[in-house]
Amino acid sequence: MSHTWRVLLALILTLTTAAACGSEDESVPEVEIFSWWADGGEKAGLDALVDEFTERCPGERFVNGAVAGGAGVNAKQELTSRIQRKDPPDTFQVHAGAELLDHIDAGQVRDLTTEYDTWGLRDALPAGLVDDLTVNGKIYSVPVNVHRANVVWANTEVLAAAGITRTPKTVDEFRADLATLRKAGVEAPLALGRDWTQLMLLESVLISELGPDGFDGLFTGATAWDGADVRAALREYAGLLDYSNRDRDTRDWPQAEQLLIDGTAAYQVMGDWEAADLTADTYSWFTFPGNGTVFQWLADSFVLATGAPNPEGTDCWLRTVGSVEGQRAFNARKGSIPARTDVPGKGFTAYQKAAMKDWRTATPVPSCAHGSACPQAWQNVINTALSGFSADGDLTALQNSLATAAGRFVRKP
Repeated sequence: MSHTWRVLLALILTLTTAAACGSEDESVPEVEIFSWWADGGEKAGLDALVDEFTERCPGERFVNGAVAGGAGVNAKQELTSRIQRKDPPDTFQVHAGAELLDHIDAGQVRDLTTEYDTWGLRDALPAGLVDDLTVNGKIYSVPVNVHRANVVWANTEVLAAAGITRTPKTVDEFRADLATLRKAGVEAPLALGRDWTQLMLLESVLISELGPDGFDGLFTGATAWDGADVRAALREYAGLLDYSNRDRDTRDWPQAEQLLIDGTAAYQVMGDWEAADLTADTYSWFTFPGNGTVFQWLADSFVLATGAPNPEGTDCWLRTVGSVEGQRAFNARKGSIPARTDVPGKGFTAYQKAAMKDWRTATPVPSCAHGSACPQAWQNVINTALSGFSADGDLTALQNSLATAAGRFVRKP
């Protein structure tokens, strides 16, 4: 056989083998998991969850539909485009709670209430969380984790230099400590960024002023945004804003965090994903002053998309997401905590163990800044109002804007 024929035969055999392998792969059902977990701890957590899925669901093949960038903004835009052209993934990541309402209204996700009962999730998740996930008596998503929003992170070296040793228990004490820090030469002791980071600070103040039920009522219509108690909270918020960095409207949260790391600031109000960055002994954390035992939550969850190409495989993915083993594997790598309250603490950090203990006993309230208390459109309006207030300090205009937004977005019973 000539050399040319040997080369051609080898090429034919290679192509035939590749085609056979491709056919074999294509015969295995695929489950496309759409998310924005493309990098860092999020990707590590997803990889751990996929390993668990592969073990539990051997007849299914994971397809990574992650879209990177924009803290989820790019992924949400791509998801909208795909749903509009009737090409939905099998399942997609969404913040549990109100962020899902638009998808529910449009019939883009399927009811999982029966699955909650079958999989025992009603008993494994806090009752308050299940209530927040329920829309007209039905549940549409399975949370894989929980983050805490109402946390204050502190640079203990900066505090010690100013002679501060206590943990403030009230907003008044917190403001007094900020004043002490300024007198000690820390011009902007409260690190703050733009948009939703300012909303996180406002929400924490509102919880202190209104309590958990009053805070929840802001997003159900039970509490009036134009009331005197909200006005008092806005004054408290304005007082804290005076101790923040002047360039807050140009910084994203990591750039604000850098002020804390550099010792330019002493405190930052930020979700507990910050724990991954502040690992040295020179940092501490506490629940926002006046919030008591309130745990303000946000959660990543997954849904069964209407028209999913592989609903059976997606069912197995969702069971994995909601399982003890799946939540342990994912959260140990990502840095969040399990939404379930029955996951053992072994393998988690000191902060995670403390947060898991609080999650079992605290009063949960949702976060508008992260889509659990309000839909994206409402959050955008509030962020715009807060940016305006950051620039002009007009308290009346801010409250009017917040009240008007509530009139637009609160759902009438």
